[in-house]
Amino acid sequence: MRCPFCRHRGNRVVDSRMSTDGVTIRRRRMCASCKRRFTTYERVEEAVPMVVKKDDRREPYDRAKVVAGIKKACEKRPVATATIEQIADRIEAAVAERGDKEVPSSFVGSAVMNELHGIDQVAYVRFASVYRSFKDIGEFMRELEELIQRRKEDVPQAPLPREKKGDPAA
Repeated sequence: MRCPFCRHRGNRVVDSRMSTDGVTIRRRRMCASCKRRFTTYERVEEAVPMVVKKDDRREPYDRAKVVAGIKKACEKRPVATATIEQIADRIEAAVAERGDKEVPSSFVGSAVMNELHGIDQVAYVRFASVYRSFKDIGEFMRELEELIQRRKEDVPQAPLPREKKGDPAA
């Protein structure tokens, strides 16, 4: 591991801590040459599956692309960066859990849409408009109508207030 400041190879670990998610280890290191400290993160290297695109091209799964897509959808929305990272973690875990060497891009896209639907519906619609590549406004409107219908089904209706006996307003 090279020092990011002086590029010297020699360093030692000063402190190690497990991250809150238990997936990564944070290590504080000190350079043997310039004595400056820096942080590294260590995680288990897993076999990276290939993502099969719509046109049958294959490319390695890239977490950075997933995060970039989510960030773009959540731009100027009240979604914390930590939330975006958690979504990316869950999607990465879902891809890994499949255990396949190849994963269809539709699986990744659907997983992102499902996550965004529960977090921010504007971000969900933004992502869906790019992911599903709507051909006209009609397709876009159908997606919005489905979203509105699901929202109505998810929100419990508040009971109407009861009239009280002896209430002069009744």
